[in-house]
Amino acid sequence: MSEEIKKEKKELPISLKGMNDIIDEDYYAYQGLFEKAQEVAVYYGFKPIETPVLEREEVFLKTLGEESDVVEKEIYAFRTKGGDRVALRPEYTASIMRAYHEHGMNNLPQPVLLYSYGPVFRHDNPQKGRLRQFRQFNLEILGTTQSIADALIIRTLTTILEEFGFKDLIIDINSIGDKDTRAVFIKDLTTYYKKHISEICKDCQERLKTNPMKLLDCKHPECQPFKEGAPSSISYLSNDARHHFKEVLQYLEEMGIQYRVNNTLVRGFDYYNRTVFEVIKVDTDENGKEREITITAGGRYDPLAKIMGGKKDVPAVGTGLGMERIMMFPECKKIMPRIIKAPKVYFIQLGFDAKLKSLCVIEVLRKAHIPVHQSISKDSLGSQLAMAEKMEIPYCIIFGQKEAMDNTVIVRHMETRSQDTVKIDALSDYIKHLK
Repeated sequence: MSEEIKKEKKELPISLKGMNDIIDEDYYAYQGLFEKAQEVAVYYGFKPIETPVLEREEVFLKTLGEESDVVEKEIYAFRTKGGDRVALRPEYTASIMRAYHEHGMNNLPQPVLLYSYGPVFRHDNPQKGRLRQFRQFNLEILGTTQSIADALIIRTLTTILEEFGFKDLIIDINSIGDKDTRAVFIKDLTTYYKKHISEICKDCQERLKTNPMKLLDCKHPECQPFKEGAPSSISYLSNDARHHFKEVLQYLEEMGIQYRVNNTLVRGFDYYNRTVFEVIKVDTDENGKEREITITAGGRYDPLAKIMGGKKDVPAVGTGLGMERIMMFPECKKIMPRIIKAPKVYFIQLGFDAKLKSLCVIEVLRKAHIPVHQSISKDSLGSQLAMAEKMEIPYCIIFGQKEAMDNTVIVRHMETRSQDTVKIDALSDYIKHLK
């Protein structure tokens, strides 16, 4: 290899850290999961929405909380040439609420059920199942305070996961109350943790000042004993919030969805209230010891609209599935998208005259919706037959110089090795009647 070529290879750009290309079978794996999730969502009455990847920065600064890890460390924000402050979306919920108001969805019959899918961006530390650009499937129900909406989100989510291949899932669930009752809870929680400030981790010492509810979400071993003795948000619920939570649990029981009330479960963003939940999978590590893994989460976010600058709350509940995380689990099925069909015939062309007309013959098959595989760059009959046999394609169409002149093809039955000569005009009907 010459020095010039070596130098050129070294200077070729590569993808950004944590932002991967998706090629061939990997692309179809994402598409297959999306189609299955979409199928379930549509069945339960959800409608599609696609929001821009780029939003005004304030959409996320106001809603996620300026002290949250996402805003402080992970958001991709910059100033445009026109002077606007914009951000790549780090999550979907705020964008969905923005679109709900902007397009007057509050004037539609309520509730509005929406699903969305696309890339999300966070400047996080890339690792298995967590990239800086990742894909998310989301479910949102806006415009109702009814507890059945919370239950429907959980039902749709668990059904999607079951269709993906997951079994024996557990819903960890809690209620963090409303704004007024939560203020009292946070005050008592802060007082409790201040007594142990020298014993908790440095991250929690900082959370004590900025986001006390995140203290209950800490995973550091030294903080676990204090979580057990911490105040429980359920003890602070108003009568209305308590009744709402009880109804959600009744729905889960009626549907046979396994759940556990988890008093330490919270969500990190400012807009969450009342119902919060996580989907748990019980796994076994290499030592045969059981461990619990959180697959995804969600919850109710009634205050979000007001936080964004609206005049009043819009009751809403939602969840999101990170596709990269889902796909790292061994039980996640490889679901082929509807566009991919196993080829029924392998098209073989021999010689220039045949190659010249080959695309016209393939078009006949396409119009008849007959799945076909071809290698129009190859010229050897033997190599093309070997490829068809390796792919276990039942029939081959052989199109050579003579066939090109006669407007015919040879249809070869790969199992019996028998062959028929068929006119091109009659080819689609002939193939359709083959078993």
